[in-house]
Amino acid sequence: MVDSEQTRTGESTPGAMEELARDPSSRKRFFKMMGSAGAAGAFGIFLAACGDDDDEKSSGATTPAKKDAKPAGGDVAIVNYALTLEYLEADFYKAVAASGLFKGKDQELIKVLGDHEQQHVDALTAAVGKLGGQPAAKPKTKFPLDSAQSVLELAATVENLGAAAYLGQADKIENQEILAAALSIHTVEARHAAVLNLLTKKPITPDGAFGKPASMEEVLPQVMPFIVS
Repeated sequence: MVDSEQTRTGESTPGAMEELARDPSSRKRFFKMMGSAGAAGAFGIFLAACGDDDDEKSSGATTPAKKDAKPAGGDVAIVNYALTLEYLEADFYKAVAASGLFKGKDQELIKVLGDHEQQHVDALTAAVGKLGGQPAAKPKTKFPLDSAQSVLELAATVENLGAAAYLGQADKIENQEILAAALSIHTVEARHAAVLNLLTKKPITPDGAFGKPASMEEVLPQVMPFIVS
């Protein structure tokens, strides 16, 4: 499991960022995951954060990093980014429900969480269409389902990351309806996270009284291990 605190402090992010920016195979997986409409804008963030090698070679200068730059694709890129995360969460809970690791009330909780994530997928898919964009393609996923405890810990990590991801995009959304929808989903992700934090004996609010946002650069490297194509 990836340590979200380590990633947020920047200890592991640069390597993953550079891989996405410079390695063609990783880049191909990223575009396939995000969909052509959202990927172009989101990938611009990665290039800005890493510095474009081609520009550096041609000019001889180093491009300054610009963290949290607004995606070139605007709200469509942001919604497709959120949609990709929701695809992963919905698939995750579907796989957990089918794993046989949970029974009774625990299994019902897993199904409720999964149903919420699927509703988020449906809502965000419709939102992209309303904005005149093309929804991101649904990626194929694979998750480690080794034990009930490890699955709960992974679920807590994913939900905390999801809540932080929505918070990280809130100030970049222009359309008021999209912002309202994103904040509505954010609150549910945060409630999921709180329940799972309790079940895994973690603080209900790991960041204290105020949630910490996470940028695309911080979030995407943590979810890429679950994308198989």
